[in-house]
Amino acid sequence: MNPTLNAVRAGLSRGRIEYGLSFRNGQELFGYLYVPALFLGLALVFQTMGLGEGEVQMPGAFVLSGGLAFSLTILGIATVLQTLASEREDGTLLRAKAVPRGLLGYTVAKSTHIAAVAVTMALLTVVPGLLFVDDFGFERWTDVLVLIWVCVLGVLALAPIGAIIGALVGNARMGASLAMLPTVVVLMFSGLVMPLTLMPDWMLDIGRLLPVYWLGLGLRAALLPDSYAAFELAGSWELPLVAGVLAGWAVVGLLLAQWVLRRMARKQSGSRVQEAREKAMKRAW
Repeated sequence: MNPTLNAVRAGLSRGRIEYGLSFRNGQELFGYLYVPALFLGLALVFQTMGLGEGEVQMPGAFVLSGGLAFSLTILGIATVLQTLASEREDGTLLRAKAVPRGLLGYTVAKSTHIAAVAVTMALLTVVPGLLFVDDFGFERWTDVLVLIWVCVLGVLALAPIGAIIGALVGNARMGASLAMLPTVVVLMFSGLVMPLTLMPDWMLDIGRLLPVYWLGLGLRAALLPDSYAAFELAGSWELPLVAGVLAGWAVVGLLLAQWVLRRMARKQSGSRVQEAREKAMKRAW
């Protein structure tokens, strides 16, 4: 059998298994539930606030769609970063290195797992939003397809960022701290923390280069009425551009992440893993 194809199949299988096991982990299950619940509460609180000149009442829907983009950004950058740093310490990457096309299978597995979690987070956010938040939902059945491909492409565009940083940090605890800085910066420049109308032009120019801006735009296109497109920078949802930018980030990011992982794996050895474990045990004490 073709070793590359075998690695991809093994990665898909491992990703599905990891996704299933995550529902048996109380900490991960809590993470799936509390973030959507938090933003649903915020959406209900801001339900009656206005946007722009106050002529349109939609902040609840805007907050909830932004909350989903926030959740996917944290998932794609911070979670992947911390997971990769942790698995470098415990020897998972060293074992993957020993298998033919092991790093390819590892990358496919993590991408499959993260994409499945992204769809789960979307469901846990969207279903309550449809029931309780005004102006939040689908105007046509194709919006469901838009939501799915935006979530999957968005996380695949963000995950390599977390993977690259995770491959470079020294330990999992440092990775958790370092994850917050790039995540917060990306969120600030992408119109999810503050309204686009309040951001200076230079921040908007930088934000449009980042995948999170396009992730948020795609989610708003899927979940908000078409009339709200007038509040976007271009006055429209720009879905073809959303797809192109996210796909470009995903492809380039995955190729770059593979290169970084291979360089990191070449430096890994049993003695380095043992040394990392001993340091982790000392930190625990």
